[in-house]
Amino acid sequence: MEEYSKVLDRLQAQCSKREYCSSDVYRKALKAFDGDREMAGKILHSLQDDKFVDDARYAAAFAREKARLSGWGPAKITYMLAGKGIPRQVVVEALKEIDPEEADRKMRLVLETKYKVLAGDPQEKFKLLKFGLTRGYDYDKIAPIVDDILKKNS
Repeated sequence: MEEYSKVLDRLQAQCSKREYCSSDVYRKALKAFDGDREMAGKILHSLQDDKFVDDARYAAAFAREKARLSGWGPAKITYMLAGKGIPRQVVVEALKEIDPEEADRKMRLVLETKYKVLAGDPQEKFKLLKFGLTRGYDYDKIAPIVDDILKKNS
Protein backbone atom coordinates (compact mmCIF):
# COMPACT_ATOMS: atom_id res chain seq x y z
CA MET A 1 0.00 0.00 0.00
CA GLU A 2 2.98 2.32 0.36
CA GLU A 3 3.48 2.26 -3.40
CA TYR A 4 -0.22 3.07 -3.90
CA SER A 5 0.09 6.12 -1.64
CA LYS A 6 3.23 7.33 -3.43
CA VAL A 7 1.63 7.05 -6.86
CA LEU A 8 -1.60 8.66 -5.63
CA ASP A 9 0.31 11.57 -4.05
CA ARG A 10 2.38 12.10 -7.19
CA LEU A 11 -0.67 12.08 -9.47
CA GLN A 12 -2.61 14.36 -7.12
CA ALA A 13 0.26 16.83 -7.28
CA GLN A 14 0.32 16.66 -11.10
CA CYS A 15 -3.46 17.02 -11.36
CA SER A 16 -3.47 20.03 -9.03
CA LYS A 17 -1.08 21.87 -11.37
CA ARG A 18 -3.00 21.32 -14.61
CA GLU A 19 -5.97 19.49 -16.05
CA TYR A 20 -5.66 15.86 -17.13
CA CYS A 21 -8.30 13.60 -18.63
CA SER A 22 -9.13 10.15 -17.29
CA SER A 23 -7.29 8.32 -20.06
CA ASP A 24 -4.06 10.26 -19.46
CA VAL A 25 -4.16 9.65 -15.71
CA TYR A 26 -5.02 5.98 -16.20
CA ARG A 27 -2.06 5.62 -18.56
CA LYS A 28 0.26 7.27 -16.02
CA ALA A 29 -1.03 5.03 -13.23
CA LEU A 30 -0.73 1.94 -15.42
CA LYS A 31 2.89 2.79 -16.13
CA ALA A 32 3.60 3.42 -12.44
CA PHE A 33 2.17 0.02 -11.52
CA ASP A 34 3.89 -1.87 -14.36
CA GLY A 35 0.65 -2.67 -16.15
CA ASP A 36 -1.49 -3.59 -13.12
CA ARG A 37 -4.91 -2.53 -14.41
CA GLU A 38 -6.67 -3.03 -11.11
CA MET A 39 -4.34 -0.70 -9.21
CA ALA A 40 -4.43 1.87 -12.02
CA GLY A 41 -8.22 1.76 -11.95
CA LYS A 42 -8.27 2.29 -8.18
CA ILE A 43 -5.98 5.30 -8.52
CA LEU A 44 -8.15 6.79 -11.28
CA HIS A 45 -11.36 6.31 -9.29
CA SER A 46 -9.79 7.87 -6.22
CA LEU A 47 -8.66 10.90 -8.22
CA GLN A 48 -12.10 11.22 -9.82
CA ASP A 49 -13.88 10.91 -6.46
CA ASP A 50 -11.67 13.66 -5.00
CA LYS A 51 -12.27 15.86 -8.10
CA PHE A 52 -8.63 15.87 -9.17
CA VAL A 53 -9.75 14.41 -12.51
CA ASP A 54 -12.94 15.52 -14.28
CA ASP A 55 -13.32 14.86 -17.99
CA ALA A 56 -15.93 17.60 -18.44
CA ARG A 57 -13.69 20.18 -16.80
CA TYR A 58 -10.70 18.93 -18.85
CA ALA A 59 -12.65 19.05 -22.12
CA ALA A 60 -13.91 22.59 -21.46
CA ALA A 61 -10.42 23.86 -20.63
CA PHE A 62 -8.94 22.04 -23.65
CA ALA A 63 -11.55 23.50 -26.01
CA ARG A 64 -11.08 27.06 -24.73
CA GLU A 65 -7.29 26.84 -24.85
CA LYS A 66 -7.03 25.29 -28.31
CA ALA A 67 -9.58 27.68 -29.80
CA ARG A 68 -8.07 30.80 -28.23
CA LEU A 69 -4.34 30.09 -28.25
CA SER A 70 -3.79 27.55 -31.02
CA GLY A 71 -6.50 28.71 -33.40
CA TRP A 72 -8.14 25.32 -33.73
CA GLY A 73 -11.66 24.93 -35.02
CA PRO A 74 -14.42 22.76 -33.58
CA ALA A 75 -13.76 19.77 -35.84
CA LYS A 76 -10.12 19.43 -34.77
CA ILE A 77 -10.98 19.96 -31.09
CA THR A 78 -13.71 17.31 -31.33
CA TYR A 79 -11.35 14.86 -33.01
CA MET A 80 -8.60 15.37 -30.44
CA LEU A 81 -10.94 15.03 -27.47
CA ALA A 82 -12.50 11.90 -28.97
CA GLY A 83 -8.98 10.50 -29.30
CA LYS A 84 -8.59 10.98 -25.54
CA GLY A 85 -11.72 8.91 -24.93
CA ILE A 86 -13.92 11.85 -23.94
CA PRO A 87 -17.62 10.99 -24.48
CA ARG A 88 -19.40 12.76 -27.36
CA GLN A 89 -21.89 14.61 -25.14
CA VAL A 90 -19.06 15.95 -22.96
CA VAL A 91 -17.32 17.22 -26.12
CA VAL A 92 -20.51 18.93 -27.30
CA GLU A 93 -20.81 20.71 -23.94
CA ALA A 94 -17.12 21.67 -24.01
CA LEU A 95 -17.49 23.29 -27.44
CA LYS A 96 -20.14 25.59 -25.96
CA GLU A 97 -17.35 27.11 -23.84
CA ILE A 98 -15.82 28.69 -26.95
CA ASP A 99 -16.78 32.30 -27.66
CA PRO A 100 -17.96 32.18 -31.32
CA GLU A 101 -16.94 35.77 -32.10
CA GLU A 102 -13.47 35.29 -30.64
CA ALA A 103 -13.14 31.99 -32.53
CA ASP A 104 -14.11 33.69 -35.81
CA ARG A 105 -11.55 36.46 -35.21
CA LYS A 106 -8.88 33.86 -34.46
CA MET A 107 -9.78 31.91 -37.61
CA ARG A 108 -9.44 35.05 -39.74
CA LEU A 109 -6.11 35.91 -38.09
CA VAL A 110 -4.76 32.39 -38.66
CA LEU A 111 -5.83 32.47 -42.32
CA GLU A 112 -4.41 35.96 -42.89
CA THR A 113 -1.10 34.89 -41.36
CA LYS A 114 -0.98 31.81 -43.58
CA TYR A 115 -1.83 33.95 -46.63
CA LYS A 116 1.31 36.03 -46.08
CA VAL A 117 3.37 32.85 -46.51
CA LEU A 118 1.40 31.75 -49.58
CA ALA A 119 1.07 35.12 -51.33
CA GLY A 120 1.82 34.77 -55.04
CA ASP A 121 1.51 30.96 -55.04
CA PRO A 122 -0.63 29.87 -58.00
CA GLN A 123 -2.59 27.56 -55.67
CA GLU A 124 -2.91 30.04 -52.80
CA LYS A 125 -6.71 29.77 -52.59
CA PHE A 126 -6.66 25.97 -52.56
CA LYS A 127 -3.83 25.88 -50.02
CA LEU A 128 -5.51 28.45 -47.79
CA LEU A 129 -8.77 26.49 -47.84
CA LYS A 130 -6.94 23.25 -47.12
CA PHE A 131 -5.03 24.89 -44.27
CA GLY A 132 -8.28 26.13 -42.72
CA LEU A 133 -9.80 22.67 -42.96
CA THR A 134 -6.78 21.04 -41.32
CA ARG A 135 -7.17 23.54 -38.48
CA GLY A 136 -10.65 22.14 -37.91
CA TYR A 137 -12.81 24.88 -39.34
CA ASP A 138 -15.94 24.28 -41.39
CA TYR A 139 -15.63 24.89 -45.14
CA ASP A 140 -18.71 27.13 -45.14
CA LYS A 141 -17.00 29.41 -42.61
CA ILE A 142 -13.58 29.35 -44.28
CA ALA A 143 -14.57 29.98 -47.91
CA PRO A 144 -16.00 33.52 -47.53
CA ILE A 145 -13.07 34.59 -45.37
CA VAL A 146 -10.55 33.20 -47.87
CA ASP A 147 -12.36 35.00 -50.69
CA ASP A 148 -12.31 38.23 -48.67
CA ILE A 149 -8.58 37.88 -47.91
CA LEU A 150 -7.77 37.23 -51.56
CA LYS A 151 -9.94 40.14 -52.72
CA LYS A 152 -8.28 42.56 -50.26
CA ASN A 153 -4.82 41.50 -51.37
CA SER A 154 -5.29 41.45 -55.13
